This record gives sequence, structure tokens and C-alpha cells, in this order.
Amino acid sequence: MKDKRILYVSSEVVPYLPETEISSMSFEAPKMVNKQNGQIRIFMPRFGNINERRHQLHEVIRLSGINLVINDLDMPLIIKVASIPKERIQVYFIDNEDYFKRKATLTDEDGSLFPDNDERAIFFAKGVIETVKKLNWAPDIIHVNGWLSALLPLYLKFYFKDEPLFNESKIVTSVYNQNFEGTLNKSMIDKVKFDNIPQDTVAVLAEPNFVNIMKLAVDHSDAIIQGSEELPQELLNYMKASKKPLMDYYSLEEFSEPLTEFYKTKVLA
Repeated sequence: MKDKRILYVSSEVVPYLPETEISSMSFEAPKMVNKQNGQIRIFMPRFGNINERRHQLHEVIRLSGINLVINDLDMPLIIKVASIPKERIQVYFIDNEDYFKRKATLTDEDGSLFPDNDERAIFFAKGVIETVKKLNWAPDIIHVNGWLSALLPLYLKFYFKDEPLFNESKIVTSVYNQNFEGTLNKSMIDKVKFDNIPQDTVAVLAEPNFVNIMKLAVDHSDAIIQGSEELPQELLNYMKASKKPLMDYYSLEEFSEPLTEFYKTKVLA
């Protein structure tokens, strides 16, 4: 992976959030590529329960200051950055007072999804891509992790389709069993269509549940990784039926060599 540029986009990353399947893999995979002399950037939301002082986050003024239009509203984009200790890997944090100030990630104290998670997902996807544009850093691979990140493949293929920086980028989505009950806001489909994304492309968002959101990510990715040993059968069947390069599940202890091979032979080939 020497000199390859890989952008990791994740809803959660160790050490900034507790260890989960997603947060651990979103740390270990970049760490592995970094050791192989690849070039790494990691993007995640700046959730309010991330301790900025402990992790030494600081705002990057030159990257902040633009507004993203979400459902016809201007929402300020703030970019913060930190470095993972001992790894020499920079992590960029997508921030906005309205979407990410609350002291929680995706659910409130009783486990209910935040009603604006749909807008947070749109903001996160747009914010990552706009920031990478400002960095003028063309990734060879964009590796997406977690359902909050799952709109990025769609937006890259449609909303940012004329952006030359990403012409050669390949999108990989890891699908985890980060399921949730019910659906996101039912108006999510209209908010996505507001960005001139065709109705037939996002028809599954009429019912914005976990499986349908991940189906949308599969549809617009170039390759897929089974990130959890167990997935909803409907979703697993959909991944296999897509006929896209699919990497089977590997545990955290086993994934390094298979992932490197997958990147080289299935994604970059």
C-alpha cells in the first residue's frame, strides 16, 4: 500500500469513542496501512461526548467557515483536527453546533434515535467531501464505516459527480451489524432529493431503516466488506447479489493480510 492515499470515513474511531466493532476497525485498518507507508486521513463526527481537551482537538480555521445547505437551511461547517498518539495519523472532525453539540452519539438517554440523524448523515457526507476538496487531497480509496457515513457513496456519485478530485477514487463500504429499531425521519428522502438526487435512485429511503440505508451504500460503492460476522439476512443477500467485489468477515486479529490483498486485487486493480 506504499504511497496509496486512503480516506477512512467512520461514525466512530478509537480512542475518541469507546471500543466497538466499528471504532476498533476504523483505528486498526488505518494503522495497518500507515505502517505499510500508505497516506491516511480519517474523518469522523465531532460528537459532544468526545473530550476535546483530553484528545487535544483544535479548530482548523482555514478549513472551517463554509455553510452546507441541508434541506434549504445554511448550516455552518466547523473542522477540528487531532492526532492519534504514537501513530502519526491525523483525524479530522466534522462539527456543527446544532447537529453535534449534544453529549451523545446517535441516541438519547433512553436509547431512542435522535430525530435529526437523517440530516446529520447528510451534513457529515457533504462535510467530509467539501473538506477533502479544500485539502486538495485525491484519495485512491474511500473506505466508509457505519450507517451515519452511509450516504457518502451516494453523494459522491451524484451530488459531487462533476468534482474531478475524485475521478479515480474507489469507494469501499464496510457493513456492520450496527442495526437500529424503526426508521430515521420519514422526510429523509425529500431532504436527499432536494440535492437533485433522482427519486428512483433513492426510492428505498421511503422507508429509511437500517437495511435500506445500507442497501443504498452498497448500490453506490465499488466494493463491499462484511464487517460483522452476523448481518441481517436480507442485507447479506443483497450484498452478494450486487456482484460487486465482496470481502468476507475477518476478526480484528485476522483482517490485516486479507484487507491489504482486497485493496490491491479487488479495489485498485
